[in-house]
Amino acid sequence: MISPEKSTASFLPKASKPQIIIPHRPERNYAELISKDPKVKIKNVLVAQPQPEGPRSPYYDQEIRHKLKFTFVPFVKVEGVPGKDFRKQRITLNDYSGIIFTSRNSIDHFFRICEELRVKMSQETKYFCTSEAIALYLQKYTQYRKRKVFFGDMNNNKELRTLLIKHKDATRFLYICAETKKDEIPAFMQANGFNYIEGVMYRTQPVDLHSVDPHKYDMMILFSPTGIHSLFHNYPKFEQGKLKIGAYGKTTADAVLDKGLKLHMMAPLGQATTIVVALDNYIRDMGK
Repeated sequence: MISPEKSTASFLPKASKPQIIIPHRPERNYAELISKDPKVKIKNVLVAQPQPEGPRSPYYDQEIRHKLKFTFVPFVKVEGVPGKDFRKQRITLNDYSGIIFTSRNSIDHFFRICEELRVKMSQETKYFCTSEAIALYLQKYTQYRKRKVFFGDMNNNKELRTLLIKHKDATRFLYICAETKKDEIPAFMQANGFNYIEGVMYRTQPVDLHSVDPHKYDMMILFSPTGIHSLFHNYPKFEQGKLKIGAYGKTTADAVLDKGLKLHMMAPLGQATTIVVALDNYIRDMGK
């Protein structure tokens, strides 16, 4: 984790530690919620994301190593909120010294809005990200300065909350989000008295999946609650049957479980920091 800058506050008498309020539901024990169904051989995997660009991808390594076949189908499409509509939110971007990103989409659309509105962010702006991968993606748009970019090592909201608390008193935060996204971070900030606002810069919409039969695959991997919503939007009476389901992220896993579906694989969880590692572990465990 990148250490925050030292401040003169560290030389002042220590006040009593404030209580940190976590408003979301109690943490689930996801390891115990993984289905105990016997592991079966996986050959065909449906991945609810666009196909990776370029010849190098950990998915392609898995195809060779385990003789798998991946089919990439995005379950949702992302549409940017036009700059003229964003203006109606009455948000002055440079009024905020801390920008929170939880996805590459949020970075893309933040800098798109900056360009449309001809806003140049201060070099002193701090960027808070849920993972190193998201933080490094900032290099596409701005000079990457470790002193101003903060992220957690474990790619989870717990570490992000800790980072935000450390900067709470001296920072006005702008949380970049989708129109319909419901996330625990804004609820956490509201409960703990942060100076923040949500900036809606993009929206997600279900895509037509009727040309895709999930049951033709051995496993389906989902990456967001909106992916679950899209699945049931297209197939309101969807039944899992023998289909194995993998999920990336706790909110995605929650959405799977809340629909009464079985969860067979998840990341990050334990030593599986990515969904590819989780899949590799699943297949290796299958051979034991």
